[in-house]
Amino acid sequence: MTGARARTALAALRADPSPLTARHPAHLFRPLADVLTAWESAGIDTTIFRSGVAAAGRRCAELGLAKLLPLERVLVGCASSRPGAFGGFHHPDQGYRHLQMAAVITLYGPLHRRDPEPSRLVLLDLLRAYAHDCLHYGSRRRYVEVAGTPVRTQYGINYRRPGGQSYSAADSQGSHHTRNIGTVMEGACDREARTLTRETVERLGVAEPRDPLDAVAFRDVTGTLAEADIRLPVAGPEDREQAQYMAALAAYEKGVNRRYARFLAEFAPGEEQDCHTRLLTAVISGHLTELGAWLDERHGPGTFSGLFRTPGYFDPCLTA
Repeated sequence: MTGARARTALAALRADPSPLTARHPAHLFRPLADVLTAWESAGIDTTIFRSGVAAAGRRCAELGLAKLLPLERVLVGCASSRPGAFGGFHHPDQGYRHLQMAAVITLYGPLHRRDPEPSRLVLLDLLRAYAHDCLHYGSRRRYVEVAGTPVRTQYGINYRRPGGQSYSAADSQGSHHTRNIGTVMEGACDREARTLTRETVERLGVAEPRDPLDAVAFRDVTGTLAEADIRLPVAGPEDREQAQYMAALAAYEKGVNRRYARFLAEFAPGEEQDCHTRLLTAVISGHLTELGAWLDERHGPGTFSGLFRTPGYFDPCLTA
């Protein structure tokens, strides 16, 4: 961080993350720490979540992230006054917010007149969302001061000029491949989160739900979606928010996870997991040297910038 005024502004934003929930006025939000305490005080078994978080802590330490996102910095939408409200990882306008250094998530399933005891799927979806946001929280960031305001110029291994130019261009709509480093980092975070969730399922012997919509959501959080899962409607037209949720699930799978999988297959055939681990390590450290050398050995000098940097990135700009 450079600039005293920007540092002060950032500290003020992070002092109280509660305004982040203003986009969801019908929902009731509570810190994740309080949600877990209430469940456990009521005798509800949260082993699925706690076990997964312990595994996430070990894995993140291997990647260079010593501390997970504090549970108090995660605001959980756990109920709603809006009939038909439906929550989960793909609920709109939620996720990690770097300026506030906090995350907004919602519990999977109907939020109106919610069952007070979470299902196993609710805990798994919560684990996936939390693990995903921990990796965003742990990604290297750099801020500079522009007119007294903090402007992020680095996130992980993605960059932005103070004047607003992005390091890489957005992928074309409907593309099966990606040359956008933001998509690659998002895909890497979610691949890791879904792997942790799937390993928790396997370790604890959690069975797939029978309900068709829940079964698709289960395969989503564990990274085992089939092609049919993102083509067939599993919510009726009367269930508008459920249908919107499933549409968002399919769009995210196609636009992020499958593009990232194709990226790994394209540039690290037979070494996908090694490349994935190197990517996440670089995202957390903010250093490209080792990843860049690894890619250069396989594809020639300047692979990273050749893949991702847009031609206009260094064009002159005004920052005042």
